[in-house]
Amino acid sequence: MNETLREIFASDFLLRNSLYLSLVVGLGCPLIGIFLVLRRLVFLGVALPQISATGVALALSVHVLAGHETGLHNVDPHNLAMAGSVGFALLAVIGWAAMDRRGGGIAEGRIGASYVIATAASILLLAKCPQAEQSWLSLFKGEIIALSSIDLVMTAVVITIALAALFIFRRDFLLVSADPEMALSLGKRVTLWNVALYLIIGATMGVVVLCAGPLIAFGFMLIPPLIAHRLSSNLRQLAVIASIVGVFAALTGFVIAYHWDLPVGPTDVALLGVLYLMSIGVKLLRRQG
Repeated sequence: MNETLREIFASDFLLRNSLYLSLVVGLGCPLIGIFLVLRRLVFLGVALPQISATGVALALSVHVLAGHETGLHNVDPHNLAMAGSVGFALLAVIGWAAMDRRGGGIAEGRIGASYVIATAASILLLAKCPQAEQSWLSLFKGEIIALSSIDLVMTAVVITIALAALFIFRRDFLLVSADPEMALSLGKRVTLWNVALYLIIGATMGVVVLCAGPLIAFGFMLIPPLIAHRLSSNLRQLAVIASIVGVFAALTGFVIAYHWDLPVGPTDVALLGVLYLMSIGVKLLRRQG
């Protein structure tokens, strides 16, 4: 294990971009996921990555649908996949926001239906394109080995912009997330803030899904905030604990995955699952004490 650590922290480590991406996602996604926990829209964090992945599946299969077996000419598949991932995520959040504004129905029901439909659509799209299916499965498993510096920088920039926007307007976002009725009574434009929040989450999720995979995206956006929610007593503690848990899981999971030759995504999420179970135990011990 010591030899593994020396390799990972060496300046010429070949997978350093993957390590940096894990740390960026581990730090940023939990802070964004806090708003999903506050709004009790945890399932959105599961459905949105799947919808983004459906956009990737469509992008990877579009040449078959267009009748070109060898791919579209003069079109970069990676750029096409990025457009599909981000585009589908943004369309989904805009649609959910519009339906929330109209009222009626159950929000979790709409999100759940979107998740099921997106999963079915992905399978049907990839059934006609075996090459795209292999690429999509690698993405879903979170195999973030071959990551370019451009993808790393793009992900870091998007997450930084998202966190900056959430920090600058944190009072408004927190108010409409925690108590929308009070926000309305104070004259806040709740629908506008909801749409803005959904767009921030959607854009971030679309980029993270393409670069790291849906498993890592919804794992880090949901589990660290849920752990922090059990252990914190105020919003500041919630943010600090969530980010610490995310960074710890990202670094430790990467080391474990590299040492035992495991896929990074499932290793990270499995570690987060262990930490979540530990947080339940800590909460029970606090109650008994």
